[in-house]
Amino acid sequence: MDYPKSIDALLSLVDHERSVPGPRQKAIVDLSRMELFLERLGNPHRRAATVHVAGTKGKGSTAAMCDAVLKAAGHRTGFNSSPHMHHFRERIRLDSEPISETKFADLVEQLWPYREAEGGTGDADAATLFEFITGMAFQCFAQEQVDFQTMEVGLGGRLDATNVVQPNVALITSVSKDHTAILGSTLAEIAGEKAGIIKQGTTVVIAPQAPEVFDVIHQRCLQLNARPIQVGQTGSDVTWRGGLSHAGGQSLTVKGRLGEYHLETPLLGSFQQENAATAVAALEVLAEQGHHIPAEAVSQGFARVSWPCRMEIVAKDPLVVVDGAHNPYSMDALLTSLPRYLPHRRLIVVAGFSRDKSVDQMVNRLCQENPVVFATRSRHPRSLPPSAVGAHFKQEGVDATVAPATDVALNQAMAAAGPGDLVLVTGSLFVAAEARESILGIQPERYPDLLPQDLRAG
Repeated sequence: MDYPKSIDALLSLVDHERSVPGPRQKAIVDLSRMELFLERLGNPHRRAATVHVAGTKGKGSTAAMCDAVLKAAGHRTGFNSSPHMHHFRERIRLDSEPISETKFADLVEQLWPYREAEGGTGDADAATLFEFITGMAFQCFAQEQVDFQTMEVGLGGRLDATNVVQPNVALITSVSKDHTAILGSTLAEIAGEKAGIIKQGTTVVIAPQAPEVFDVIHQRCLQLNARPIQVGQTGSDVTWRGGLSHAGGQSLTVKGRLGEYHLETPLLGSFQQENAATAVAALEVLAEQGHHIPAEAVSQGFARVSWPCRMEIVAKDPLVVVDGAHNPYSMDALLTSLPRYLPHRRLIVVAGFSRDKSVDQMVNRLCQENPVVFATRSRHPRSLPPSAVGAHFKQEGVDATVAPATDVALNQAMAAAGPGDLVLVTGSLFVAAEARESILGIQPERYPDLLPQDLRAG
């Protein structure tokens, strides 16, 4: 099986990521199908020490920080994340780099006969795309004999395919409202799903949370005799304070339980300081368990970490920033950070959203910045049509220029930018990724069968 055929095989599986959330996703009531799939593979998920990361905002960045430090400490690392931006291979990384096309295709071929239980009756018994690729990650990490596997939860936590692990440390980053059709309409309900990754007797690092979220997580810790480690700026187990910042990165100091760390990171945004402190708290837990993670490796890992499409500068003339903010909380965090890190005269926004998100609230927050707006869409099947995006801005009193695709909107925005202006591409990780492709000349994988219906017909 070559790489293109392996992608075709994956895309033949049930894929909840690219559909609008509905009852069939809620029909997943336990992890028995995933557990059976892994059992048929010999339980590869039990081979390596595990860092398990859930949350609404910051879980990918925090996981990437952990992976980068563990690699800097000389460990062989595996890192599983989702979704991908440009290529499926990004979801499975060895030593912080996406696996090769050959390795990816080999894994699909190896696992394909095990995707369905013997005597299975179809989709109900067969692994979904997300379950299958999670199994691929576990199999890859076991075969490569990694020392650590950092697993980012795909959706929620309790019923996520990654939640078959018994982690050395679990992390719950900032929890806010997202995927409400699946996870619940209140913060407490969503927190309950995230807290589902907590296992009996484990150590849990808890990022700063709203009181109702913290209460749910803390109660879960008490029920399972799990040890909570709280991250915050005052009165917490692990604290941080920001330092100098510039377009190339920022400095901060994290005061952990085992020491104080003076860090430099290329990742911009005040929210990345919170993520950094959360990652340090987890790394200290691993160090307490006897794993070799010297302070020098912590500094080196943070200095080298890469996590694109999070307040990422992709061009400087004009200044273009891409950020995958896709809920009201992350949008507010982005727009609050922008003036501090990247002062600008005028904000020019390229905006696109997924139809299942809180678009009204995100648009309202964007309009508070008095932006010039170009409304567009990504290739993702859940993307909102540009005309609908423009209508949301119109309701806020902002006339948006409607563009049929991200690259068109981006070119128009850059042409409109003058000295001191900042072009921001946001509202969806997929829109941000497509802008990144356009500017950096990245050739993405395209999946014609997964285009929105109207684009497919064209």
